[in-house]
Amino acid sequence: MLSVLFLNPPFLPRFSRPQRSPAVTKSATLYYPLFLAQAAAVAAADGFAVDVCDAPADGLDLAAVTARAQTRRPALAVLDTSTPSIDADIAAAAALRAAVPGLFTVLVGPHASALPGEVLSAVPGAVCAVARREYDLTVLELARVLDSGPATPARLATIDGLSFRDGQGRLRHNPDRPYLDDLGRLPPVAPIYKQFLNIDEYFNPNAKPPMVTLATSRGCPYRCSFCLHPQTLTGRTARYRPIEAVLDEVAWCLDHFPGLRTVFFEDDTLTADRARCREFCAAIVRRGLVFDWTANSRADLPAALLAAMAKAGCRQVCVGFESADETALSAMKKGLSPARMERFRAEAKAVGIRVHGCFLFGLPGDTRASILRTIDFAVKLNPDTAQFYPVMVYPGTEAYEDYRQRGFIEAAAWRDWLTPAGLHTCVVRNETLSPAELVRLCDLARRRFYLRPSFLARRALAAAVSPGELARTTRAAKVFVRHLLAGSGV
Repeated sequence: MLSVLFLNPPFLPRFSRPQRSPAVTKSATLYYPLFLAQAAAVAAADGFAVDVCDAPADGLDLAAVTARAQTRRPALAVLDTSTPSIDADIAAAAALRAAVPGLFTVLVGPHASALPGEVLSAVPGAVCAVARREYDLTVLELARVLDSGPATPARLATIDGLSFRDGQGRLRHNPDRPYLDDLGRLPPVAPIYKQFLNIDEYFNPNAKPPMVTLATSRGCPYRCSFCLHPQTLTGRTARYRPIEAVLDEVAWCLDHFPGLRTVFFEDDTLTADRARCREFCAAIVRRGLVFDWTANSRADLPAALLAAMAKAGCRQVCVGFESADETALSAMKKGLSPARMERFRAEAKAVGIRVHGCFLFGLPGDTRASILRTIDFAVKLNPDTAQFYPVMVYPGTEAYEDYRQRGFIEAAAWRDWLTPAGLHTCVVRNETLSPAELVRLCDLARRRFYLRPSFLARRALAAAVSPGELARTTRAAKVFVRHLLAGSGV
């Protein structure tokens, strides 16, 4: 059977493409290529020879990646994409096509899914197809088609979820592929990590390193207008893996990754189905699995559920508080009030679950005064760690379309979504605030939050009593402190 290359393409050093706001981060975060590795696991389970290459994690440039492809001679290359890196992603596809004659390139991921026609047209001959939305089975079906005959337009037209150009050069968009209802069909992704990735390269301040990222579900039923993955990849209906299959994979990780400290469940929202979350926690306890884990959560969980999560090993949750301003919260369809957030924070603290809080500035209706109130709120809320960003809008989301229609996007190219060094920047304004003002307010928020003596003392104490906390704090601080003190230079 043919060989398939799954590539997280080279771009900037330590560029974290798979996260919801792709960038070289101020905290040295580097996400696992979870979706790409999952698609590789699906292809491998079907008998295809796979190679998984995470170029930013491995420090590989385009020359090294093409040399690797020339050696292994794949017939199909699957390249992940993001908005700020899309020009480089397409350039990587072109270079691979030049290096490996006959190679079929298919681009996947949020940006390609949102703008398949633009991606197919950017560089003639570079991109053979785009697999839109959730792409595991689209790529599998494409590999089967290529393995059994030529890639004619008639044969490609049979693959749901695929966009391509036909024999006359016309864009063809096959019908969307329905989301996979039974996630139990997906093989575990951890063996792919073990075979192809170095887990020491991946880091998230939410988790003590070394860590692995798994998923128990896909999709989110909530309507946050800016959230990227539910609107471009996973959908707005939560779908679940069987709990026992997830825990089998956790047990495998504990056996095969010596020294593993944390499992990060990178579901869109692990807690979306509270009954299922309670069942998940009970199953961890029942099986006697002892491990620390972290997950994305809403800030509206009942105290009893938080207690069950803590008993099952949950040590931290990542929560989008976003704003203290009711107008801004309503504009983004958050469905939460500041009072409910405060209660959640207190109840999480009471059971020993740390909280990483996310705050967004520049939503419609936000003013300098409302953002200053949000900064006050963040300090009062006092999550264990926090991040402050201008709202990031990406093609395929309601927020992007809203800002585009209002004329609030101030960028000339996709690359403008990042600074030259790859850090997040601001490409939007709103009714009263410019991009530069939003960036300065984010800098102010970080300094007010992180330079508090009480915060510094708390982090020092935590690091002093826990080797895992020391490793996490040291790794994050190496990069973050420099940006904290210097600001964004705007």
